[in-house]
Amino acid sequence: MNIKKLQDIANILRRDSLKMTTAAGSGHPTSCLSCAEIMACLFFEEMEFDNQNPYNPDNDEFILSKGHAAPILYSSLYHAGCINYDLLSLRKFKSPLEGHPMPHSLKWIKVATGSLGQGLSVGVGMALASKLQKRKFRVYVLLGDSEMAEGSVYESLQFASFNKLDNLTAIVDVNRLGQTGETMFGHDMKNFKKIFEGFGFNLIVIDGHNIEQILSEFSKARNGKKPSLILAKTFKGKGVSFIEDKNGWHGKALDEKQLEKALKEIDNNKIPEITIKKPKKLIRNFKYNKPRNNNYQIGEEIATREAYGNALSSLAQSDRRVLVIDAETGNSTFSEKVREKVPSQFVEAFIAEQNMIGVSLGLSKKGFDVFPSTFSAFLSRAHDQIRMANLSHANMTICGSHAGVSIGEDGPSQMGLEDISIFRCLLDSKVFYPSDAVSTEKIVNLCSRLNGIKYMRTTRARTLVLYKNDEKFELGKFKVLKKSGKDKVVLIGSGITLHESLKAYHELKKRNINASVIDLYCIKPFDYKSFISFVKEHGNKIIVSEDHYYEGGVGEMLKSGLIGTGIKIKHLAVHKLPHSGTKDELLNYERIDADAITKNAMDIVKIN
Repeated sequence: MNIKKLQDIANILRRDSLKMTTAAGSGHPTSCLSCAEIMACLFFEEMEFDNQNPYNPDNDEFILSKGHAAPILYSSLYHAGCINYDLLSLRKFKSPLEGHPMPHSLKWIKVATGSLGQGLSVGVGMALASKLQKRKFRVYVLLGDSEMAEGSVYESLQFASFNKLDNLTAIVDVNRLGQTGETMFGHDMKNFKKIFEGFGFNLIVIDGHNIEQILSEFSKARNGKKPSLILAKTFKGKGVSFIEDKNGWHGKALDEKQLEKALKEIDNNKIPEITIKKPKKLIRNFKYNKPRNNNYQIGEEIATREAYGNALSSLAQSDRRVLVIDAETGNSTFSEKVREKVPSQFVEAFIAEQNMIGVSLGLSKKGFDVFPSTFSAFLSRAHDQIRMANLSHANMTICGSHAGVSIGEDGPSQMGLEDISIFRCLLDSKVFYPSDAVSTEKIVNLCSRLNGIKYMRTTRARTLVLYKNDEKFELGKFKVLKKSGKDKVVLIGSGITLHESLKAYHELKKRNINASVIDLYCIKPFDYKSFISFVKEHGNKIIVSEDHYYEGGVGEMLKSGLIGTGIKIKHLAVHKLPHSGTKDELLNYERIDADAITKNAMDIVKIN
């Protein structure tokens, strides 16, 4: 397509963006206008995609990291023949054209964007998927200059360079103005370039409104040996004199009179004849076999984190879709067991948890079953990436090891005590906390069969194997380890506190107090109906102990489902600032050990 036709398309995209946002009464028209030429070149000349099939695995992928420019993306998809929705329905309740791109609304949107600084990580994950699948599709990510201040962008740049992702092109729309004023470097393109020169990219500064320059750099990127970063100098509100390069217009739609005035300044040409280049089809099949079980003996001691590594290794060897990605903690999470057996299915993300989750999202959207892992405490750093992955319908199982005060001597900074709450609050998430090697293995395999965001919490300390190798673990259920017809109280534990509950069971037995013991291995979802029925038949009283803060953990989950049941509950959780010490010292200090469970059980049994 010639330059004149692409410029005509760019102006049509501009006009659409202005009309859409005015009809909506809100939006970010000036952020759309600055990238019109870039979008025209991408969708109508550079990219290859099947406009009738958004799920064609060989389509080039586009990520709009600056998600607030959604109107120009919708316009591009419309004129490329991908969608046929009324563009003027933008931001309406029943419209698929949401204020920021959302995959549940539009099939052509692979991931939710709008929380800035995350799109490049996702694009990096997709580019890595292309390499791993031996496909030819390329990935393009459009970023705003404001979001280049986000640390996650730097994480993704390092990762892309390290992994030689020459199929990745990142374009920065350097339009100078952010939400409240000039961005950190404005239009100082020399300084901008200097900052990013050391990342190992093909780096170029261009005029982002010059179509000839844009096409030339896309061509060079396509034939380059490195990932490419194009710094495109643009002007916010380009094409409309009274808003171009003017501060104070971010996120403001034009009123009807302003729109009329603006449209007179932009050429009103008809959309030229368009031919979208389609990708060549490649056939790639994944091999799948039933995973080999690791056999454990009841009574042997093994940490659930190690059992996690064993289970992952078996799973990865049976299913080429399984990818394990770790934040340089593989010898602690034991994900390194995968690297030892099938190194091609292990990805090292280094100490960059935000990028690890973003890359995992990108990989998951290209068909991989992804297992990212690190210390549970460090996942809080990536909470926003996890939140956005959930909005994007990611399929990944996140493992947080070294959970709770039971990790011991490393001290509070290493103790994940908020992680259950982080994952419980995600819509439709699944949260697991295995207590022994067998349950860990079964839950790893279960997670591989489930969709969505799954979280597994593993323990540093060795724990006794409690179950036979053929034990089954189901979503939403719980296990009863001890019960009788004379029970006065039900003891509930997860992970390390299940073993403390079993110790308390024996202590209570010596005092002629019968108790049931429940392994609450699945925290979300949860079968309240069966649980309530069991508790009512076994004393109607509960002691729940957990190696987690009170807020958002296991006890709070139980309490929310017991309102109005008449069941008495005593909740033991971490309530003081921890300290370095042994596992047993810390469990005792926080009053979540067997002694505390025993004492509270005796007290609650006395209540009639």
